[in-house]
Amino acid sequence: MKAFTKLKGIAALLDKANVDTDQIIPKQFLRKIERSGFGKHLFHDWRFLDDAGQKPNPEFVLNAPRYQGATILVTRDNFGCGSSREHAPWALEDYGFRSILSPSYADIFYNNCFKNGMLPIVLPEAQIEEIFQSIDKKPGANLEIDLENQVVITEEGKKYPFEVDAFRKHCLLNGLDDIGLTLQKADFIQKFEEKNQKEVPWLYRKSV
Repeated sequence: MKAFTKLKGIAALLDKANVDTDQIIPKQFLRKIERSGFGKHLFHDWRFLDDAGQKPNPEFVLNAPRYQGATILVTRDNFGCGSSREHAPWALEDYGFRSILSPSYADIFYNNCFKNGMLPIVLPEAQIEEIFQSIDKKPGANLEIDLENQVVITEEGKKYPFEVDAFRKHCLLNGLDDIGLTLQKADFIQKFEEKNQKEVPWLYRKSV
């Protein structure tokens, strides 16, 4: 998993509340077993006017020239509600987003973001509104996110502190997903396996 320390990039504004995971990545695109390639289907029903995804909807925010290359998504309350599909953060990350700012998230989606190297930031609704207004006034405006110091900084220099669980922060700063955390104990696991094979060798015999 790619480490997250500081992020400075274009922030896209999705002015919608209660965005569910079926809108983030519709069910017809869940057949793939790889984690990659979901970005092209992100917000499919909003981004495109056709089922094949060949006709971009000019009215949808992510199709606006000002938001091309965006790495930060600023949105409204209860983002990621609905089904618990982990494909939702996969699609957002594959599209290019590394962080989301919202007043609140659905719990499972929030947890899945951390597991996939994304930083979901919770800020009060009034502060989200201030950020909306700031970015809307300047097309292509950047935000800076400093995870180490837990602060969001606008181009005008205004700072918005945020809270994040210490363990999740550690994992993001060091690029550790569940597999990475397990591999930190590789020496211990190897020693246990060697000891166990001597003590209960029958457990390791291959069946005929």
